[in-house]
Amino acid sequence: MARLVIVSNRVPDPNERASPRAGGLVVGLAEALVPGTLWFGWSGHRAETTGTIPKVTDAAGLTYATIDLGEADYRAFYLGFANSTLWPLFHMMPSLAVFDRADYSIYRKVNEAFAEALLPLLRPDDLIWVHDYQLIGVAAALRARGVTNRIGFFLHIPFPAPAVLDILPPATDLLAELLAHDVIGVQTARDRTLFADAVRAVFDQAISPDHRISHNGHRTHIIVTPVGIDARAFNAMAVRASQRVETRRMIESLAGRALMIGVDRLDYTKGLPARFDAYERFLACYPQHRRKLSFLQIAAPSREEVERYRALREELDHKTGAINGAFSDFDWVPLRYMTRTVGRTLIAGFYRTARIGLVTPLRDGMNLVAKEYIAAQNPLDPGVLILSIFAGAAEGLPEAVPVNPFDIDAVAEAIHAALVMPEDERIERHSAMLARVQSESASAYCQSFVAALTGGP
Repeated sequence: MARLVIVSNRVPDPNERASPRAGGLVVGLAEALVPGTLWFGWSGHRAETTGTIPKVTDAAGLTYATIDLGEADYRAFYLGFANSTLWPLFHMMPSLAVFDRADYSIYRKVNEAFAEALLPLLRPDDLIWVHDYQLIGVAAALRARGVTNRIGFFLHIPFPAPAVLDILPPATDLLAELLAHDVIGVQTARDRTLFADAVRAVFDQAISPDHRISHNGHRTHIIVTPVGIDARAFNAMAVRASQRVETRRMIESLAGRALMIGVDRLDYTKGLPARFDAYERFLACYPQHRRKLSFLQIAAPSREEVERYRALREELDHKTGAINGAFSDFDWVPLRYMTRTVGRTLIAGFYRTARIGLVTPLRDGMNLVAKEYIAAQNPLDPGVLILSIFAGAAEGLPEAVPVNPFDIDAVAEAIHAALVMPEDERIERHSAMLARVQSESASAYCQSFVAALTGGP
């Protein structure tokens, strides 16, 4: 049986992989992490120069191989081209993108370094699965070094419209490097269509009816494999967590009021300023709900070295003060805003308690918060999911209350609708969404991608 080699920008600490703080990639790949799997990537540490000889560690039957990034490479590759250029462009926010040719040169250099360090670890029959926008060029670099293994790539973030991709000077090179993979996986059918449109526009090549593209003699299969969760396990976690002392303290602090919850990384793509504005509009337009609802927003810090992220945090601090200053009572604070990391287990308990899950990114590849909120609910008395139409999760969850996050009046109206929604409607909506979250699981995601990478239909 072929070994699976996972390649990602970051490799988790083997000691923390199963912890409640495990990130989305670890959660999504749980099914693939079987004994014998090799996981290769950046250690998370910075050094004077980027490493070329990986450090190899075995733990629980898995092999972890990591290299350090040089400080200058980290700033140009990670903070620069990956997160100041590709991230905003792929999220359809071109006004926030900054292109620097030197940063792009380092991006290519780091992708080459990943390939060079991985090469001696590979076996002839390995299946190589590369993850996300930081490592678009790794497959092409491996091909240049003679690697003929099957290589797949999964894009966790959205794919942009061709007109937006055109803004990127090296767009043609990046598309060509993507087509060095045998399989490319995306989150939604819309992402696949946009990718096909881009290839058609740049290379004048059409995608076949079975979603395959031939370029320079190489054939690439484009598949839709939405990332999922283990819904049953998450529900069990939520039930247990709802009895934890921290959850009981939170429930007691509500004093009988309903809870609305948002959980996000502190990132401008999550639409938090607009979300806070919508909540302020809700409080102003629906005074009958004041003192009856508390909104808990958890926003874990992210990329704090980037000025734009620091400015976002300051903006949200200001908005929180303004909302609470205008609407608080002596025994009620309408908005509780936390900017520290909270463990996944505890959040599961909070989800189960919340009457509303508010998920309103301006654009998102998938958004597992939406799926976790659905999985955590009591099916006999479920809460209501309000979901941005620009989240990848919306494609598979049409029974959520859909909102355009740019329309703060619509979001305010959706909060009101969720609070007054009859029990039978809540149960009906939740039942349909839960069935889909259970079927589009983390297991199904891994199995479908690996099947395609193996050479299946």
